Amino acid sequence: MPENPVRTPLDVVLTDINPDVVHAWRAAFAGTPGIAIRQGSILDEQVDAWVSPTNSRGRMDGGVDAAIKRHLGAGIQLRVQRAIRDRFAGSLPVGSAVCVPSGAANPRFLISTPTMEASSQNVSETLNVALACAAAFQAVHQQNRSAPGSIASVALVGMGARTGRVPARVCANLMWTGHTLFQDHRFEDYDDLRSTVTAQLDDMESAPADRPVRITPPGRAARRSHRS
Repeated sequence: MPENPVRTPLDVVLTDINPDVVHAWRAAFAGTPGIAIRQGSILDEQVDAWVSPTNSRGRMDGGVDAAIKRHLGAGIQLRVQRAIRDRFAGSLPVGSAVCVPSGAANPRFLISTPTMEASSQNVSETLNVALACAAAFQAVHQQNRSAPGSIASVALVGMGARTGRVPARVCANLMWTGHTLFQDHRFEDYDDLRSTVTAQLDDMESAPADRPVRITPPGRAARRSHRS
């Protein structure tokens, strides 16, 4: 598949009630076009899709997941878990996502992507946030491929920053990595996405905490560059 296909323009909202996450986003995403950063609840965002960090079983029993289930109703968990069962045999790997109709006018879709395998797992020493963020944008690609233009705006929270205990600055930098990968490359599937990210784990793990890492998609120049 071409690396720069025509795609639906996407407005991205980063919103969180945690001021530390918002401050870290402003630093990590400084100068990144198409990004709005706000302090507040994702439940207030008027967009086509919300992204909810979840666990591999799609149990919406904590953090943002639980708040969204209360807002949209218990049926949203059933739709998420049905999609996980049908597409991933009941267990959604980190670095994958499902996109389901929300049953509401706003948002029209919910994208669930795991930052952890089990509920309340500490993922602060992992790169799961980058994988989850990239997977969320892959889900946007797939939805727009099947129904062009259906997702033109999306809202995300600080992934892993609450239940997963990922420090705000690390969360922001890893989300920048996931978003930038979405801008640079379109993947054939989630296996392709995960292999691209995990092939460069050493670069990401050795980077200074205050420097987001740009992942080099396959077929690009061999030199992997850090954002200056």
